[in-house]
Amino acid sequence: MKAILATVASAVLFFFGTGLDPLPELAWLAPLPILLLAPRVHGGIVLASAFTAYLAGSAGSWSYFWHSQSIPRPAALAILVGSAVLFALSAGLFGRLARRGHGFLAALAAPALWTVALYVVSLLNPTGLMGTFMTTQADRPSIVRIAAITGGWGVEFLVLFVPAAVAAALTPGRTRFVPVVALAAIAGGLALWTTPPAPAHSTKVALIAPGQNRWAIDVATRDGQTLVQSYVDQIAKLPDGVKTVVLPEAAFAVDQTSRPSLVAALAEVARARDLDVVTGVLDATPDGRFNAALAVPPSGAPIEYRKWHNGDSPNLRDGTELTRFAGTGLMVCMDVNFADPSRGYGDAGTGLVLIPASDEVADGWAHSRTALIRGVENGFSVAWSAARGTPMLADAQGHVLADARTGGNPFSVVVADVPFGAGKTPYARFGDWFAWLCGLLAAAGIAATARRTSDLESQLVA
Repeated sequence: MKAILATVASAVLFFFGTGLDPLPELAWLAPLPILLLAPRVHGGIVLASAFTAYLAGSAGSWSYFWHSQSIPRPAALAILVGSAVLFALSAGLFGRLARRGHGFLAALAAPALWTVALYVVSLLNPTGLMGTFMTTQADRPSIVRIAAITGGWGVEFLVLFVPAAVAAALTPGRTRFVPVVALAAIAGGLALWTTPPAPAHSTKVALIAPGQNRWAIDVATRDGQTLVQSYVDQIAKLPDGVKTVVLPEAAFAVDQTSRPSLVAALAEVARARDLDVVTGVLDATPDGRFNAALAVPPSGAPIEYRKWHNGDSPNLRDGTELTRFAGTGLMVCMDVNFADPSRGYGDAGTGLVLIPASDEVADGWAHSRTALIRGVENGFSVAWSAARGTPMLADAQGHVLADARTGGNPFSVVVADVPFGAGKTPYARFGDWFAWLCGLLAAAGIAATARRTSDLESQLVA
């Protein structure tokens, strides 16, 4: 009965606290019923209960994964089932350590195992990583700001560590006070770290995203010319003072013949409004076809950034270079699912990154917040202009300055003054050191479970 109650409670909390539209506070509570159960029942029951709770709790995302255009169904099944297996293993490790009287190690090793496993997935998965515990906290700047030191892995760890520390403290044994002390120390450190930063210089940025699904319209066609003119008209109506406007990913398809006409049309409105225009293009070049961000300034030659990460798209080549102008960088959509190129921009001191994007409606909020976390990690503000998603402007401390949901209107327009970040965060300089630390903690926990069962464990089970 205890196992059933814990499974149902965690499943409900996971359902509402994680996924594509989470209630962030519930994410901290979701693992707690299972972790409270773990030291008090047989290990097999822990594994089964944790697996069932996580899998059932992810039911809100099943339809998205099954019908996703960017995630093949075998990969979708692997994500859903693999995440449930990983949570079960983390809970099993916690229970085994807590039963043996290693409460402090249990509170550290379980979230460490979860975190380092996701880190490995982020290195191996061709579509990167999004939608995990760290994403649930993306609208809580006071929490997310720790990512500037630890990367998003610190947030991922913390959301699971808090319930693990509480559960360890409530487990009978000699070390019940230690996790509470550690939890208080981390809370105090976070309070110090969340001191508001000094004001920075800013620029007014606008995002323009269409209400309908328009992907790579050939500029050479009549439909393409009409679309170009519609964007030009929208730019002409922007408020005074806008210095940069960002359009979505693959708004247009161009080649060597048609590219000059697009550049000419955007350059004309850029000169008239004295602003930079950034748009996503599918650019067919002699070197191959690239998904790119094209920046057209009021004067001078256009600048092109080529997307680094195209998933399993066989017809697109990956770019390899950063592209910066006037302290501003360029990326495209899926690039934010990976550590690079974001870390390269942060290490270079880039204060603002402009990102044409395109989502699948359901994952619009989650993907925009993945971009926000990359900005916090690396010290730059983010301009995320997403079709079929959530266009968003956010500063380098994780505050959402303005956002909107596309659909309903022909165009969604988002405008805000965006401060430049300082770049060069500890994470940008030192990389995924915290994920490696989690690997060491997880290994220590696993090694401790291999020892002979202690007398304390026998007493607790009895």
